[in-house]
Amino acid sequence: MPAHKNCSTSRPGRRGGTIIMNRQELVSEIKKKKSFLCVGLDTDLKKVPEHLLKEEDPIFAFNKAIVDATAPYCVAYKPNLAFYEAFGVKGIMAFEKTVEYIKKNYPEQFIIADAKRGDIGNTSQMYARTFFGEYDVDALTVAPYMGEDSVTPFLEGYEGKWVILLALTSNKGSFDFQLTEDKEGERLFEKVIRRSQEWGNDDNMMYVVGATRGEMFKDIRKVAPKAFLLVPGVGAQGGSLEEVCKYGMIEDCGLLVNSSRAIIYADKTERFAEVAAEKAKEVQEQMAALL
Repeated sequence: MPAHKNCSTSRPGRRGGTIIMNRQELVSEIKKKKSFLCVGLDTDLKKVPEHLLKEEDPIFAFNKAIVDATAPYCVAYKPNLAFYEAFGVKGIMAFEKTVEYIKKNYPEQFIIADAKRGDIGNTSQMYARTFFGEYDVDALTVAPYMGEDSVTPFLEGYEGKWVILLALTSNKGSFDFQLTEDKEGERLFEKVIRRSQEWGNDDNMMYVVGATRGEMFKDIRKVAPKAFLLVPGVGAQGGSLEEVCKYGMIEDCGLLVNSSRAIIYADKTERFAEVAAEKAKEVQEQMAALL
């Protein structure tokens, strides 16, 4: 898979101006880099090194340095929209610049907008147009609570784009709904995964599954044996990469493991990018061994 720098047209599968990153290409990149690391760009100006605050656009300056440092060791980036929307227009512009920079300079990278959208059909159509049409990211996290007509607009008319449905998260509140059982003993997260496979397939739908769930990945794989899983919670949140792989990895890997704070905020000095690269490389080496 080519990865020529500074060539916005070199990204795999670009067709008529729209970027395509299908499953085969994603798997190829994982095998080539021996990594399934996704770096979360949760850029908080209270946590970035102080010297960057003097920059005209400190969010983008931080992201650019992190991306340049970590790109050899990861296959995906996941900017969390909350950290950009919090700064209004300037934040959204920083998000756009970040996405464009990655696409232009590291076209092999899979870009996930972590926005957790999902609403009635016509509203979801607008969200889909925003992220897949305007920003041209590869994937978008979507909340499935409102059901089929809130999810299918993201799957229709956007070839090569991915929906990443929230399935089983690692936060305390997940016990409120996700783990509740119906009278047949099926838990809500299992119902979400099973039912949603009627709307999409393993080539356009992934699932968010928190790393702190460990052995629960066995249950996930019973319902979604071949789906890709986006796995947050490794690193600062204490999830075990070994457990995730033991119970969740499949023949073509089937995992994108996200790490944010443990990599991007590993250092607050002028060496922050260098240290981020070291942390990303450590994770990549662990992943290479597990692959």
